[in-house]
Amino acid sequence: MKRLITTICLYELLVTGSAQAYRPIIDLGTLSGGQSWACSINDSGQIVGRADTTVSGYWRACLFDPTGGGANTNLGTIGGYEESWAWSINNSGQIVGYAHTPGYPRACLFDKTGGGANIDLGTLGGDTSSAYSINNNGQIVGSAETSTVWATACLFDHTGGGANINLGTLGGLYSEAQSINNSGQIVGWAYNSSGYSKPRACLFDKTGGGENIDLGTLGGDLGWAYSINDSDQIVGKAHNSSGNWRACLFDKTGGGDNIDLGTLGGDYSQALSINDSGQIVGNATNSSGNWHACLFDPTGGGANIDLNTLIDHSSGWILGAAYGINNNGWIVGQGINPDGYSHAYLLTPDPATLALLGLGGLTVLRRRRAQKRI
Repeated sequence: MKRLITTICLYELLVTGSAQAYRPIIDLGTLSGGQSWACSINDSGQIVGRADTTVSGYWRACLFDPTGGGANTNLGTIGGYEESWAWSINNSGQIVGYAHTPGYPRACLFDKTGGGANIDLGTLGGDTSSAYSINNNGQIVGSAETSTVWATACLFDHTGGGANINLGTLGGLYSEAQSINNSGQIVGWAYNSSGYSKPRACLFDKTGGGENIDLGTLGGDLGWAYSINDSDQIVGKAHNSSGNWRACLFDKTGGGDNIDLGTLGGDYSQALSINDSGQIVGNATNSSGNWHACLFDPTGGGANIDLNTLIDHSSGWILGAAYGINNNGWIVGQGINPDGYSHAYLLTPDPATLALLGLGGLTVLRRRRAQKRI
């Protein structure tokens, strides 16, 4: 109940009145190239993603300097010349993603110092793989090719010893694990027996026993889960009855009581991250059809907030997407900076807003208790 009240208060305060809810945007820069993306932030404020280099235009996995001072770390590859990407960082600073070997892109546990001691996490008998999430216990999930070349969701052996677990599908050929929480619950998407074009949001059987749960949709055919928190709340996107992708808070039982989180006035949205307080971020289209970073109303009531309305309007930034939110409410993502480049950014809440949030929580709690006594 405390988490629900806190989240509701945040929306009341932000919608009704904070002049500037976040401190000035921090441009996280690149690796001397043109573009960057921030994908994950841990509770210590360490941020990972990818950034362009000057080496033939390749991007590399990057540990960003959270001050925006430019001391970003190129996390390298696994001996390959091409690309790498960091998707997730846990509270111990362990970083996973994918990196090129001399032959194929492989799931990778990165050396956070940038010293190059990166670990190839292997596959399920095929050639390629990618890791998308690591929890605080060091458990890693993603997808990997099998010996028949079909890629399926995978729980990786963090040592790189090859004892990887095939998490299966929903009766089809493909699947992908996108997120794992600290109790080992795993979500992502999987094809069902209807064919190649029918991915469904999925809660995977973490033992690999095949008891996977189809999390359903919002009245359409397709669904995709991106993130699960430690309360087993699951967010992602799903088709509605019109066939439009909408941000979705999934019923973890698979019973179909899914919540359409709405948009910013347009037709499309997706929820990309949820923290342990139930705050949800992603992006959504506005009435002009433009994609903007969004803080979603978790009730589905439609009080979604365009993050561009909560920053200094003179900053020159346009925030296109929010990819991660930590338990302190810090948000990372990608936007267009004042120079017209697509750069990773960091938003941190303004302390004054947090102080108001505490007072607001008290107000709502008292109001609800009073209503119960009537």
